[in-house]
Amino acid sequence: MKTKILFTVILSIAMNLNLCAQQDGVLVAYFSATGTTAKVAKALAEATGGRLYAITPAQPYTSGDLDWHDRNSRSSREMNDAKVRPVLKDGKADLSGIKVVYIGYPIWWGVAPRVVNTFIESNDLKGKVLIPFATSGGSGIEQSVAELKKAYPDLQWKDGKLLNRAEASEIRAWVAGHAAE
Repeated sequence: MKTKILFTVILSIAMNLNLCAQQDGVLVAYFSATGTTAKVAKALAEATGGRLYAITPAQPYTSGDLDWHDRNSRSSREMNDAKVRPVLKDGKADLSGIKVVYIGYPIWWGVAPRVVNTFIESNDLKGKVLIPFATSGGSGIEQSVAELKKAYPDLQWKDGKLLNRAEASEIRAWVAGHAAE
């Protein structure tokens, strides 16, 4: 029992040291149409000590826009045209002092929503470590990460993680794993 408690204390200290070392220079940028990805992003920002940045389209999505059963809905039209880049409300993010950018999104049609491409293309992300995370009702993250790496091969991508209903402890462990790399 004492060994287990000691191990838990040592693990907690090690994780906190890794997190403290990573706090400076972290941005958690995310797009969330319904609030699901926003919850994960907030937990991730708390785990990293990073700044939170909402990737916000100039024209918010309505429930009708998100109806993927309707081929004429806004999200369907955007996802069926790889060249679409929805305009951002804020334009560019403040990346001064940022070394690591976690990029979060819901998975749409197996990939990141086009507004994420707008964010990437609107900001100078060269020289920064990019770590994708996503939420999804049924898709894995692998295809979306592969598409991002293919579209932006000059950027420094790490493997991503699907964080559906992730507990804070799971998020902290994932962050600590990146800090150890």
